[in-house]
Amino acid sequence: MFVLVESGSITKTLSGNKGITIGDIQYPQNIFTLWTASEKEAIGIYEVVWDNTNKKDEAYYTNTNQSFDFADGVATASFGSATAKELNDRNGTNEAGEELDPVVVIEGLKTKHKRIIKQQASGLLTPTDWYILKATDVESYSVPSAITTFRANVRTKSNDMEVLIDACSTVDELATLYKYVNTGTEENPVMERPLGEFPEAV
Repeated sequence: MFVLVESGSITKTLSGNKGITIGDIQYPQNIFTLWTASEKEAIGIYEVVWDNTNKKDEAYYTNTNQSFDFADGVATASFGSATAKELNDRNGTNEAGEELDPVVVIEGLKTKHKRIIKQQASGLLTPTDWYILKATDVESYSVPSAITTFRANVRTKSNDMEVLIDACSTVDELATLYKYVNTGTEENPVMERPLGEFPEAV
C-alpha cells in the first residue's frame, strides 16, 4: 500500500493497482513497481510501513481500522486498541439497549469453539457407527473392544476439551489452549497444546 503526501500531509491512500494523476500529470500504474522508492517519493508517493504492535489475532479480537501518519519522511499505518470478542453467549439488544423479543442469542467464543469440538468428535465417530448399528441388528455380533474403547476415548476427550473451554475467563486463556509449545527438548521437540488431542482413529 502507498499514500500520496502533499504539503507534508497524507491526502490519499493508494493500492498501487492503477495509475494516478498528480497535479496536471497522469502517471501509469507501473510506476509503483518499476520506479525506485526515491523516484516515487519525489512526486509524493510513499510506501506504507505497517506497525502491527496493537494488531491481535482476529479469531479472538476485533481490530480497529488502520490510521495513517506521515512524519520524518515515513508513512506508517497502525492499529488502535483491539477489543476482545465476547466469550459467553448474550441476548441481543436493540439500539435502546433493550433485549429483543423474541430473544435472539448472540453466541460467544466458548459456544463456537465447543461446537467445533463436537463436530470433530462426530467426524471421528461416524466411520465406526456401522459397528454399533450391526450390533443392534445382529444379536450374535459384538462390537470389537478396540472400537468400543476408541469411541469411549473420543467422547471422554471431547468432554474434557469442553470443560477446559468453559473454564476460560478471558479470550487470552482460550487462545492459549490452542497454542502448541515444545514440551520436549530442542533436539527432540514434542509439540503439545493444553487442549490436547483426540485419539487417533482405529
